[in-house]
Amino acid sequence: MMLCSKTVANTFFPCRLRETSLQVLSLCNSKTLEEGACVHSPMIKMGLQHDSYLSNNLLSLYAKCFGVGTARHFFDEMPHKDVVSWTTLLSAHTKNRYHFEALELFDMMLSSGQSPNEFTLSTALRSCSALGAFEFGVQIHASVVKLGLELNPVLGTTLVDLYTKCDSTVERHKLLTFVKDGDVVSWTTMISSLVETRKWSEALQLYVKMIEAGVYPNEFTFVKLLGVSSFIGRGMGCGKILHAQLIRFGVEMNLVLKTAIVDMYAKCRRMEDAIKVSNQTPECDVYLWTTIIAGFIQNFQIREAVNAFLDMGLSRTQPNNFTYASLLNASSSILSLELGEQFHSQVIMVGLEDDIFVGNALVDMYMKCSHTIANGVNAFRGINSPNVISWTSLIAGFAEHGLEEESFQLFGEMQAAGVQPNSFTLSAILGACSKMKSLIQTMKIHGHIIKTKADIDIAVGNALVDAYAGGGMADEAWSVIHKMNHRDLITYTSLAAKLNQRGDHEMALEVIAHMCNDEVKMDEFSLTSFVSAAAGLGTMETGKQLHCYSVKSGFEICNSVSNSLVHLYGKCGSMHDAYRAFKDIKEPDTVSWNGLISGLASNGHISDALSAFDDMRLAGVKPDSFTFLSLISACSQGSLLNQGLDYFYSMEKTYDITPKLDHYVCLMDLLGRGGRLEEALGVIETMPFMPDSVTYKTLLNACKLHGNVPLGEDMARRCLELDPCDPAVYLLLASLYDNARLSDFGDKTRKLMRERGLRRSPRQCWMEVRGTVHVFSASEKIDKDEINEKVEYFITEMKSRGYPHQESEDKLYHPEQLALAFGVLTVPIVAPIRINKNSAICNHCHSFIMLVTQFVDREIIVRDRKRFHFFKEGQCSCRGHS
Repeated sequence: MMLCSKTVANTFFPCRLRETSLQVLSLCNSKTLEEGACVHSPMIKMGLQHDSYLSNNLLSLYAKCFGVGTARHFFDEMPHKDVVSWTTLLSAHTKNRYHFEALELFDMMLSSGQSPNEFTLSTALRSCSALGAFEFGVQIHASVVKLGLELNPVLGTTLVDLYTKCDSTVERHKLLTFVKDGDVVSWTTMISSLVETRKWSEALQLYVKMIEAGVYPNEFTFVKLLGVSSFIGRGMGCGKILHAQLIRFGVEMNLVLKTAIVDMYAKCRRMEDAIKVSNQTPECDVYLWTTIIAGFIQNFQIREAVNAFLDMGLSRTQPNNFTYASLLNASSSILSLELGEQFHSQVIMVGLEDDIFVGNALVDMYMKCSHTIANGVNAFRGINSPNVISWTSLIAGFAEHGLEEESFQLFGEMQAAGVQPNSFTLSAILGACSKMKSLIQTMKIHGHIIKTKADIDIAVGNALVDAYAGGGMADEAWSVIHKMNHRDLITYTSLAAKLNQRGDHEMALEVIAHMCNDEVKMDEFSLTSFVSAAAGLGTMETGKQLHCYSVKSGFEICNSVSNSLVHLYGKCGSMHDAYRAFKDIKEPDTVSWNGLISGLASNGHISDALSAFDDMRLAGVKPDSFTFLSLISACSQGSLLNQGLDYFYSMEKTYDITPKLDHYVCLMDLLGRGGRLEEALGVIETMPFMPDSVTYKTLLNACKLHGNVPLGEDMARRCLELDPCDPAVYLLLASLYDNARLSDFGDKTRKLMRERGLRRSPRQCWMEVRGTVHVFSASEKIDKDEINEKVEYFITEMKSRGYPHQESEDKLYHPEQLALAFGVLTVPIVAPIRINKNSAICNHCHSFIMLVTQFVDREIIVRDRKRFHFFKEGQCSCRGHS
C-alpha cells in the first residue's frame, strides 16, 4: 500500500500515470492483491477511465479480489465496454458458479451488439454445461458455426463437455471429428468430462482413439483415467494396464500422479501394491498420506490406517481436515467411541474443530458410536454453517437412536434454515418413516419429493418403496416402482424383505417375475428373501426351484442362502432335505444351528432337536435367544417339563442371555401343559414385562387343557381388559366351558361374541400343486363338484366302515377337508399331500384326516400355526397333543 501511494503521489503526467497504473495492476492481478484498487481514483482524476485496456485490467482485479458484485458495479460504470470487458465479467461469474447470471450477461452482450470471441463463447458454454442448459448451449453452438470457429480446439472441447453432460451421444460423436487434430489438452478435457458424468466405458474408448490419433497422454490424462478403474468390471486389470502404459510412455511420476495410482490400487483392494507405489519415490505430501489412510479404511484395515497416521506424524507431514475426517469415519465404521474421541482431541489441538468436513465426520461418529445423542448434537452445534451433510448425519442419527419424531422436526428445521435435502437426507427420513410405519409422514415426504423432482434419484425411489411396503401399503410401493425410470436389485430386495416381514409371502414371490422382466438378477440377499417367502408359504416346489438357482449361480456357498434353505425345508416338513442343506454348510453359524433345531422341534423330532443343541455347543457355536426359544418350545411339545425349565434358567446363569417376553410366554406354555398352572400364574406376576394378550391366552389355553375354570375365567377377563374385541378369547373360553361340561356357558359365550359383532379370523388352507398355490376357505362354498364328491366319498366310506364321524356344526366343509380332497385328486400318488394352515387344526379335522388315512394310502402333512402333523395309516405324529 505504501508503494502504491508513493507511486501515484509522485506521478503527474497522464502517460506516466497510465504506465505506472498498468504495472501496479499487472502485479496485483498476478498475486491477487487488493491494494491494486488504489489506482482507480487517480485514473478518474486524470480522465483515464476511457482507456479500455486499463479499465479491463482494473475490472479483472475487482473480480478476483472483491467478488462479482463489486466487479459488476464497476463494469456498469465503464463508459466503453469491449469484448474483453464482457468476457472478463462473464468469466468471473462462471468461476464463482453464478452460471445463471453469466448466461444473462451473455444475452446482454449480444443485445448490445458486441460480438463474442472464442473465449466468451467457451465461458458461456461452461455455464450451460454446469446448468444442463442444453437448448441454450445449442444456440451458442450455432453462433460458433456462424463465426467460423467450429474448428477451434478449445471451443470443440467445451462443446464436447456440454453434449457429454447433457447426454446427447450423437452430437458428441459428431464433435469428435472437429477436435481430431486437437492437442493432449483437448483430448484430456473430453476424457475428463466423460469421467465426471460417470460414462467410464466411453472415457476409456476415447482414450484408445486418442492413442490411435497419435496424441500421447500426459500425467493429467492418466490421473483422470486411473479414477475410472474402481467403477468398471475387471477394474484391477484396467488399472494395471494404465499403470503399465504410463511407464511405457515415459510419463514423469509426480506427486499428483503417484497419489492417483495409490488411490486406484487402494480402491481395487490391493493395498500392498498401493504401498509399493507410494515408496517408489521419496516425495510425499498430505494428499498422498491421506489417500493411503483412506485406502486402509476402505479395505477395513483400521489398525493399519492408524499406524499410517502415526507414520505421517513421524514424517513431519501435518494432517489436514480430510485426514481427520477419514479417521473419524474409520472410528464410525468399527463403532469405536474411544478411538473417535482420541481423534476428536487431536482435532481440537490443531484447531480444525470449526472445519465443515471434520464437523460432519464428528456428528456421524458420535451418532453411530455413542449410546446418547448429546455428543452428536454438540458436534453439530459446533459447526458454524451446517450444510446438507451435517443435517443428514444429525437426522439419520436421531432416527437410529429411535427418535423418529424428533428426526421429522429436524427435517423441518433444516428446510427452514434454507438447506435443501439431498437424496441421502430423503433416504434417511424415509427410513425413519419405515421404522415408525408412519404412512402420513411417508406421504408428506413423497409429496415433497414429487414437488422437488427428487424422485428421479433411484436411491430416493428405493427408500420410498421400503417406507410404503414397511407400512403395509403394498399397492403404493408397486405404484412407486412402476413410475421409477430405473429399478435395481435394491428396489426388489427391499420390497421382498418388507413383504416377508408383514407375512405377505405370496406377493413377495411375485416380485421374482418383475425382476426377470427388468432383467435384474438375484444376488444372495434377494435370493435369501425369496427362499424365506417360500418357507413362510410352505411351497416346497418353489423352494426347490430357488435351491436349484442358488446352486447354478454359486450362491449355495453363502451362509445366508444356506441358512434360508435349512429353514425352508424345515418349514415344509422335509427334515431329510433340511439335514442335507445343513451338512453342505462349511462353517455353520448360530443361525444355521437355530434353523436345524427349530425345524426338528416343529416337525416333532424333539430328542433330535435337543441332541442338535448339544452338537452346537460341542462345535463351539454360541447359542442366542432364538436358540432357547426353540429349545423351550420343543420341551413344551415333548412334555419335557424339567429339561425345559433347565434351559430357561441356564439362559442368564450360563450364557448371559436375558430372557425376553417370548421366552416367558414359552415358559408359561411349558408349565401350563405340565399342569403346573399356579406356577405359570406366578411367572405372569413376577416377570419383568407387562403381560400382553398372548400371555393371558397362553395360560387360558392351558386352563382349557386341564379344566381349570376359575383361573381360565380370570385369564379371559384380564385379556378382554386389554382387547375387548379379540374373538380368540371368547372361543378359548367357550372351549374351556365345553371341556368342563358347562356347555350352557359355552353357548352363552359364543352368543355374546356374535352379539358384539365379533368373528374369528377366516380359517384358510393352501397347498402348492405344480407351482400354483391353491387356497381353500371355510367361509366359501366350493363349486367344484369333483372336490365335493370326493369329500362325500370320504364321509360315506367312514360310515360304511363304522368309523365315528360327526358332522361339523356349521354344515360346511372345513378348508382342511377341501384341501385334502383336492390333494388326493391332483397330487401324484408317490408324493405326500402338503397342506398349510393359518391357524391351529381343529379337533374335527384332525380326526377326519386320521380316519381318511386308514383307507386312503397316502401320507398327509399338515403345517398349522403351532407344529407339523404327519398323518399315516390312521396315526398322527402329534400323538393327540395340540
